Amino acid sequence: MKLIIQPEAGISALLEGINSAKESIELVIFRCDRGEMASALKAAIARGVFVHALIAYTNRGGEKTLRELETRLLAAGVTVARTGDDLSRYHYKFMVMDRCLLYLLGFNYTYSDINHSRSFGIVTENPQFVQEAVKLFQADTMRQPYTPGMGTFVVSPINARKQLSEFIEGARKQLLVYDPKISDSQSIHLLKERVKAGVDVRIIGRVGKRAAANLSAQKLTGMRLHTRAMIRDGEQAFVGSQSLRRVELDSRREAGIIVSDPEVVIPLLTTFEADWASIKAAKDQAAVERQDATPLAKAVKKALKAVTKDLPPLTPIVVEAVKEAVTENGDAALDVKGAEKKVKEAVKEAVKEAVLHIVEKN
Repeated sequence: MKLIIQPEAGISALLEGINSAKESIELVIFRCDRGEMASALKAAIARGVFVHALIAYTNRGGEKTLRELETRLLAAGVTVARTGDDLSRYHYKFMVMDRCLLYLLGFNYTYSDINHSRSFGIVTENPQFVQEAVKLFQADTMRQPYTPGMGTFVVSPINARKQLSEFIEGARKQLLVYDPKISDSQSIHLLKERVKAGVDVRIIGRVGKRAAANLSAQKLTGMRLHTRAMIRDGEQAFVGSQSLRRVELDSRREAGIIVSDPEVVIPLLTTFEADWASIKAAKDQAAVERQDATPLAKAVKKALKAVTKDLPPLTPIVVEAVKEAVTENGDAALDVKGAEKKVKEAVKEAVKEAVLHIVEKN
């Protein structure tokens, strides 16, 4: 078992899995704009691999985008199916190679998610996880009910609320959370209860306004956040596609897994702590810059105020000169007040630049 860390891993982590397939590839797609994926799938088909793709019936890009994706995959020789429309969205994403290797992903097959976002995926040969993924794929492809066979394979809206609630409640020392937006009231209550119990709860992402004062949440800096993951007591981790939001727990198809393998937990924990430290460092640097800029800003403001406070009106000579210039250009009407305002603004800007130059020299 191993952890895929984006954006560090890049597209190569996925291509490695596709290129390893010998008999079959089953993949669920919510979004995909990577040409390398289509090329790798086409190459797999050329060497005799059966490729079956399940595409979401809807996403933010709309039907046109999904239809174009479907057309491209069909042209490459991929067998394509569309999900049902019984749920608000089918948002999960994974790949199964030869029914013995599972790539469970928190990110889409897109440039934005892979190259510019913090996200994670888990690669596992655990036969139980693989079997559950295949069972879910078949159920959604045939539009049949899915019944989970294990609690650590987390599927919305079937068992996600129960399993993730228990995951949160089980934290005794620490709970680290990546989540773009936590808004589910029940989940927020559970997080607050852990804080009251003395658990170190830290969130990279956002929390609903009502809960923000009671939970330590920070916005990720330097990259986009597109992952849903939790690390509990440094021993267990959840990685999947569902946020702690009511719609993603109760109304959409999402999938994730809970693992205790150190090969996943340790790098996930290390990445969280590094991201948390970078957030703090960025805030500290911003505070220093604001503090350093304050004396300069005050000096400029004071100088401008002193110089421009009693700036005299345009002299009659200047006004007449401007009138004459405008008249020569065919416009007899002159807005004196407007001209005066423009001249004052120009003078202020020149003074400001001069003061800045003097202060910077000193």
